Amino acid sequence: MKAAEKVVAYYYDDEIGNYDYGGGNPMRPHRARMCYTLVDSYGLTKKMMLQRPRPRTFEELTAFHADDYINFLKGVTPNTVDENMTQLRRFNMGLAGEADCPVFDGMYEFCQTYSGGSVDGAAQLASGAAQLAFNWSGGMHHAKKAEASGFCYVNDIVLAILELLKTYARVLYVDIDIHHGDGVEEAFYLTDRVMTVSFHKFGEFFPGTGALDDIGHGKGKYYAVNVPLKDGMDDDSYRLMYEPIMQKVMEMYQPGAIVMCCGADSLSGDRLGCFNLSLEGHSNCLEFLAKFNVPMLIVGGGGYTLRNVARCWCYETGRMMGVDLPDGLPEKALDSFNMYMDTQRLRIAVSNMKNANDRQELEEIKTAVLEHLSRLPPVPSAQMAYVPQRMGRDRPEEGLPEEDPEARGGGQAHEDIRRVRDGDESDGEEGSGRGGYGEDPAALQGGRVYRRYAPEGGSGGGSRGQEQEEAKPLDLTAGQEAGGGRAAAAGGSGGGSGAAGGPAAPRPVQVDVAAALQQQQQLAGMALGLGVDPATAAARLAAAVQQQQQLAQQQQQQGAGAPHVAVKTEVKLEGSSGGGSSSGGGASAYPVGITGGGFTAGFMEANGGSAGGGSGAPAAGGEGHGMGVGVGGVPPELQQALANRQVLLGAYAGFPLGAAQQGGQLPGGGSGGGAGNMGQQ
Repeated sequence: MKAAEKVVAYYYDDEIGNYDYGGGNPMRPHRARMCYTLVDSYGLTKKMMLQRPRPRTFEELTAFHADDYINFLKGVTPNTVDENMTQLRRFNMGLAGEADCPVFDGMYEFCQTYSGGSVDGAAQLASGAAQLAFNWSGGMHHAKKAEASGFCYVNDIVLAILELLKTYARVLYVDIDIHHGDGVEEAFYLTDRVMTVSFHKFGEFFPGTGALDDIGHGKGKYYAVNVPLKDGMDDDSYRLMYEPIMQKVMEMYQPGAIVMCCGADSLSGDRLGCFNLSLEGHSNCLEFLAKFNVPMLIVGGGGYTLRNVARCWCYETGRMMGVDLPDGLPEKALDSFNMYMDTQRLRIAVSNMKNANDRQELEEIKTAVLEHLSRLPPVPSAQMAYVPQRMGRDRPEEGLPEEDPEARGGGQAHEDIRRVRDGDESDGEEGSGRGGYGEDPAALQGGRVYRRYAPEGGSGGGSRGQEQEEAKPLDLTAGQEAGGGRAAAAGGSGGGSGAAGGPAAPRPVQVDVAAALQQQQQLAGMALGLGVDPATAAARLAAAVQQQQQLAQQQQQQGAGAPHVAVKTEVKLEGSSGGGSSSGGGASAYPVGITGGGFTAGFMEANGGSAGGGSGAPAAGGEGHGMGVGVGGVPPELQQALANRQVLLGAYAGFPLGAAQQGGQLPGGGSGGGAGNMGQQ
């Protein structure tokens, strides 16, 4: 594919230019705005997909970085640095004017934005929506997992590579910044799925890493390539080293995608650099790799002479798009900024500084690098594995759309992609692992159930729309219904029929009163919401358990099957209509026999199965085929709260259930629903 035919995505947020490191720091995010203005002045934006990056969330940033580090970036401000000096030293940060990585206003949002461009660009490459992506505001290659370094806080390059690895077996990272790309190399030093290649100044120069014999370790041995250079590298010397090495890399490694950090501090005349490259020499590195027709993500990096940084990145944008930009700067660019008044031209002149790189030394370094590459095993592959969901936006959006301020950081789109880790504590958050209400389709209609506990019993058959979920008892177990077992909790529509489990001998009910009473705090919390005295609520719980034990003993003496104990915790009702039919309630893992009636429809609808439930009163009984049950003893205050769908019912255990009889119900129960064939006695 010719360069001009490639689909190009360009990521830019105008807000990026408003951030300021402060204190005379040489890193100026404003350079990305200057670059965009030049690109737009030359008309290149009409030939590309111009995108605003989506800021990365905390969860997405911690795909690589440590949680406590990102939490610190999120919380610290210039006004709170004095009280966080220990943490500042821990994370290699400091005060504006004193540290390479100072705390400044909007620091966390800045990191979210530039990281978003790189990850979104990677996602579009992986999806095939683009073959070339630019994020000149990115390229923070020094940031470590839990440490800021060299003006870099969040390593967007590592995040982008992790995104690419979801699609590609091998990713190549190339760094032509004058500083060694230590953060990226460190992240992938032990793997063969990412090869890192860095051309940099070495010897008494930040960050001091990247020696010739730093070649990776373990499985990643020979997959870290370092080319140490000295001051004064010019175009010819750089080409002498770069092209043979990269040719060998492409032949031996055959990457699926390339990420390239194009720091402009290797240009002649950079404020912090000491190389002597022209725009053409710098751009040649990108153009050489473009000939291999591999998807490329191009990010910024260093560069501290602002006018030359903007010129360089604009020139390279044009060259990668197959456009040779005229040397004279457009009037629009000259009117926007007065930084180009030195020459009013795009290309820059090189200096007459001495090249300290001896030709023989360069040949020796090149030979050593090629020798390392020749030891590479055959092209590595990746085992087939589950592919995580892409974090980036893999579909392009035209132009720079206006954001809805009400939806920033929220809205339905946020809920759709939100992930909650298993076991996280939550105050009733939807989809959370604890304390919330799950997504079980067998749960009650209009309300969602967090957890249910069922008695042990035989495995029953039963026609159901959903697979029956296995439930765990909370030290509150019950014997099997004689001849019933956990037969079929109302399969199909209108109860349906379910094959009964095998008959089981009656056995005593095992009720752990202590465990039930440990639920007092949750019950008390519920009671407070109802205006019920906590002591009264706890007493009702104890009485319910005691009544259940007495009922069990009576039935055992009569030779009847032991009753079930229904335990329900953490249930939130959210606006379902009361009563009504629970037709085809899709039996869940509750004990057999809870069926029909208003209680089922209004509270435990998943266990419905009757056709045409009762009135919706929460204490309705049910009618079953030989094992109808009733639910009674619900306090009036709780009935009202259930009717209003407002209560969070915590650990209401041991409601007495009716004996195994036709249509039986206890006092307080409402009218039962239609018959539900729950198995055969």
